[in-house]
Amino acid sequence: MTDLVVMSLEAWDAVWRRNQYLVTELLRADPTLRVLFVEPAADPLHTLSRRAVPRGGRGLRPGPSLPGFPDGRLWLFQPTKALPRRVDPWADRRLARATTRAARRLGMDRPVLWINDPSAASVLDRTAWPSLYDVTDDWLAADRSPHEHRRLVDDEELLLSRCAEVVVCSPGLERTKGARRDVTLVTNGVDLERYRTPHARPVDLPQGRVALYAGTVHPDRFDVPLLLDTARAAAGTGTVVLVGPVVDVGQDSLLALDAAGVVVLGARPWSEVPAYLQHADVLLVPHVLDAFTDSLDPIKAYEYRAVGRRVVATPVAGFRDVDDDRVVVAEGTAFARAVHDALEQPVPASDRQDVPTWRGQAALMAAVVDRTARHVATPR
Repeated sequence: MTDLVVMSLEAWDAVWRRNQYLVTELLRADPTLRVLFVEPAADPLHTLSRRAVPRGGRGLRPGPSLPGFPDGRLWLFQPTKALPRRVDPWADRRLARATTRAARRLGMDRPVLWINDPSAASVLDRTAWPSLYDVTDDWLAADRSPHEHRRLVDDEELLLSRCAEVVVCSPGLERTKGARRDVTLVTNGVDLERYRTPHARPVDLPQGRVALYAGTVHPDRFDVPLLLDTARAAAGTGTVVLVGPVVDVGQDSLLALDAAGVVVLGARPWSEVPAYLQHADVLLVPHVLDAFTDSLDPIKAYEYRAVGRRVVATPVAGFRDVDDDRVVVAEGTAFARAVHDALEQPVPASDRQDVPTWRGQAALMAAVVDRTARHVATPR
């Protein structure tokens, strides 16, 4: 393994997700590996439409310094999408050309292409790089416009038919995508050492008992009305706290959360998240129930287990079948009541559960990358 181009659904920032963890472990395990991590394109017009300051992409630049290996092996690239797809039908092809130019600048002549963002199917179509598709969400089940849904269908058909390997992160995706072709299951994991090393209580965590959700607050998965009911039920017993990026949540919902006493802390760096989980009394999973969330493998399922706190979750993948008496699965009014009851109980004694680690999952992914690299080319 020498060169890898990762087309990511998220930027490489302070909020780490699956891609950052797996790439870091792959770099640590293979001293010959170089990675070009391609972030979602900057979209100045979309940013302007939201009354924010528009900016272009940050281009090609060295990645952040990471413990365990020298600089110069991780590169980041953020292109710019000048016009929206509905205006520029060639937008994805322009982004693909920008990506291949960035790879050539680094001397990456025949890298393995790792596609996590389905819209990067255009890169697969433009190159003969051996390719794998890492499916982390079933976007065909998400609530999208008819035009966007058709584009996702076309992109996924191309990826499933032409990638040398397909990886899925959850049993739900293994069932749905595995019905189409052979897939390899590589679930998410956790850095156990970081989550089990004691941390001081964060200064911005409210005093008293806390019921905490850690993760992205987005309408695709987060049930705001359920969380509001929960906050009202917990009033006088504890405080409901949200830690993580807040994305596409309307102003009315944000005002309602504030009125209900919910403390919205926003995103926190990946290195600080263990402290918030360790000092919560109850951990929450107020996810909506639909085909999209059933495709997920929530990273919080591993992080929550690592710190050994009580968990109240809706019956979603990653929690509904877990064999752990500290996890309560409930929905509707029973969810809010379960959170209230859990806040009144003492924090359980921690134990050493066997939880999948990022290092172990990266070893599985390395085997997939190696198999992909042995292909002469991705068929065109």
